[in-house]
Amino acid sequence: MPSQDQISEVLESVQTIQRLAEIEHQRWAHWQQFVHDQCERRADGSLIIPPDLVERWEIQIATPYAELSEQEKKSDQEQVHRYLPVVIDALTS
Repeated sequence: MPSQDQISEVLESVQTIQRLAEIEHQRWAHWQQFVHDQCERRADGSLIIPPDLVERWEIQIATPYAELSEQEKKSDQEQVHRYLPVVIDALTS
């Protein structure tokens, strides 16, 4: 079994960080596109988030993971699954 130092070296390598950062950018871009699609675009290019979504998202922001609904937890878990293949590949290559 690899030592903690060996695991850290692999997971913190430039290659692994780059691969995970690419996934993170894709996740972030997808979320931002979703947010933008929910907003009202003004003539000056600014976006107005509907008040019901502001309220919903602020509640989610303030809610610890353990207290999220099962649906919200599942959504977060689906995002984690995007990262796991890179982590597994890094640890087994």
